[in-house]
Amino acid sequence: MHAPFPAPVTMKAGFSWFGIVRIGLVQASIGALVMLTTAVLNRLMIVEFQLAAAIPAGLVAWHYAVQLGRPFWGHGSDKGRSRVPWIVGGLVVLAAGALLATQATLMMASTFPAAFALAVFAYALIGVGVGAGGTSALALLASGVAPERRAAAAAVTWIMMVGGIVASAITVGELLKPYSPERLLEVAGGLAAVTIAVTVLATFRLERQAGQFRDGAEDAPVPDFRAALAEIWHEAAARRFTIFIFVSMIAFSMQDLILEPFAGLIFGLSPGESTKTVGQFHQGGILIGMIIAGIGGSAFSGKRAEGLRPWVVGGCLASGLGLGALGLAAVNGPPWPLGINLFVLGFGNGVFAVAAIGSMMGLAGAGEKTREGVRMGVWGASQAIAFGLGGLIGALGLDVARRALANDGAAFQVVFAVEAAAFVLAALLAVKATGGAAMRAAMIKQERGVFA
Repeated sequence: MHAPFPAPVTMKAGFSWFGIVRIGLVQASIGALVMLTTAVLNRLMIVEFQLAAAIPAGLVAWHYAVQLGRPFWGHGSDKGRSRVPWIVGGLVVLAAGALLATQATLMMASTFPAAFALAVFAYALIGVGVGAGGTSALALLASGVAPERRAAAAAVTWIMMVGGIVASAITVGELLKPYSPERLLEVAGGLAAVTIAVTVLATFRLERQAGQFRDGAEDAPVPDFRAALAEIWHEAAARRFTIFIFVSMIAFSMQDLILEPFAGLIFGLSPGESTKTVGQFHQGGILIGMIIAGIGGSAFSGKRAEGLRPWVVGGCLASGLGLGALGLAAVNGPPWPLGINLFVLGFGNGVFAVAAIGSMMGLAGAGEKTREGVRMGVWGASQAIAFGLGGLIGALGLDVARRALANDGAAFQVVFAVEAAAFVLAALLAVKATGGAAMRAAMIKQERGVFA
């Protein structure tokens, strides 16, 4: 009797590993386009055009502020029948925003007011694209993957996102040699075309493989946003974890907008060289750290929620160590082994990121009534706030320190020291946030069969 209806069997199986990798390609495309704005364009504004670091930081913070709409986009995905149009549409908007941001940056040397207005619009498009596409991709991942594979899926997609950043940073860095505005526009256009094509191919008929895995009742109506937010905030474990994520992500993002200017101002690297160096060593370290933490920290199996705690704490402390060493590099200059230092920092960042997202995925599917789309949207919005504030704090802190100390090396040293202290604080918060009630809640879910 079941022969004419094979589809339900496929739906129950959920995404295969190849299906998870296809969603990872979407994340890689998002990471590649965002890299263009946070790395290349950021460096051009600060070093080549001699603008205050607060200008690109403010634009990046603006694109994160726009992402406060993530819960609503996730809520819309929950109510709809298909998430792929949200994903593809988001990537198209993101690519358009990246191209407009490139054009606006090149205009800043001659017509700053008009260029800045265009940049504000472009970064708003970037925020909409990242929010709509990224939230829908993660919601599809959380709702369509079997529970025992959720942590693994989170690790795989984050690793692939960083892989996309690394690959695009190295490729763009090479293609920008020798640098010229015309070459930058050509490279940006090629990157946009490739990422859109990859996304369309990766999502073609993808939802047919998705399962229907929800912890709540299948026929329960999707709650409104206020009810979902109230439910999440009244969970003690989720509330403590939110505070940890907020602090740790601020520390994580403070370095994003100042690493390439640091390489240019202190070590004298050209735009292509700084993009390639930061991408190859820092982002490469993140990638390796994610792979090791994903395997060694049981993020792939998800069998012991408390097993991720030492990896979260260790990743925070290693990141703090790498930032402290960069503070020494700031006052020592070119003799310092910059590549090795960036790799250590990236490795710590990668270990922390996978362990944290693995824990987050466990909580994302633990709602009494809320569905994965709105919960992932809420988590994404909280991360967006932290990322926006972190990048802005790092850049503004650098501007203030450069003015007060009248020495670039000393200014970078102060900012890196503050970032290192923030990671140490995050490590202390992680001890309680990933233990106690949070772990007891996870173990209860494990007993009910939510985890493998």
